[in-house]
Amino acid sequence: MIDPSAWRARGREIDACDGRVFVVELGSGETPVLVLHGFPTSSWDFAEAAEIVAKDRRVVLFDFLGFGLSDKPHDMAYSLFEQADVATMVARACGIRRAHLWAHDMGTSVTTELLARRERGLLPFEVASVTLMNGSVHLDMAHPTVGQRILRTRLGPAFARLTRKKLFIAQLERVFVKPPPNEVLEHMWELLARCDGVLRTPSIIRYMDERDTFVRRWIGALERLDVPALVAWAAKDPVAVLAIGEQLASEIPGAEKVIWDDLGHYPQVEDPQRVAEAIRRFLARLDRGTVR
Repeated sequence: MIDPSAWRARGREIDACDGRVFVVELGSGETPVLVLHGFPTSSWDFAEAAEIVAKDRRVVLFDFLGFGLSDKPHDMAYSLFEQADVATMVARACGIRRAHLWAHDMGTSVTTELLARRERGLLPFEVASVTLMNGSVHLDMAHPTVGQRILRTRLGPAFARLTRKKLFIAQLERVFVKPPPNEVLEHMWELLARCDGVLRTPSIIRYMDERDTFVRRWIGALERLDVPALVAWAAKDPVAVLAIGEQLASEIPGAEKVIWDDLGHYPQVEDPQRVAEAIRRFLARLDRGTVR
């Protein structure tokens, strides 16, 4: 696994409305893959898988504000709408006019907002395809962790202040089928804890409430989606359970489905090779015109 310092050396920062955003660009090609990561980690989750996908196409990764190597302002609401703004600013700064969206966890909800804007003619780039991985888009079907549930209550700020590396790693291990080496989990903590990032989690996790409030806006955009889509799901995820992936695959017109029966919530970390090859196959078929 690429360590965070090496990952940082590969990237650069761009200016967004509320802070500086860390961006990494790999590979080359006309229509890039734009990666949208999840909560509470960062684009570093995709480092190994993205390297493989970048063998034959351009891949653009970034950390949402409040995450990883991006700024973590204390006075930001961290709405999914704001994070969608960050994604569009990254696309603009990187000269992206058309992109394949590859999203995980919270990134799947940001993707649905981007698709809702696309329907309304408000997205400044074209969407070539969408890949969704293990996100609780249907919040009523999800099984949030104990930590996530506490962060959403009035005890959230106190819980965040008391959270230490050992507690974080103990919680994170539970969402893997086979936890990665401890150094990987420690790097995840390092990226989260940087610049008081743990203290931002009670604000950031309010995005889960937005999933309820704007469910028709976002699920509606998926139900009317007219570009190729892949629902790639790890079946043993205890949080974004398989039933959510099955539901999304049934709602998105013509969606393809890939199920990894032996992986947990972070498939791109547990088996980056297998995940990357699934993405590469889907995009290669799209290039050949064999996906609708």
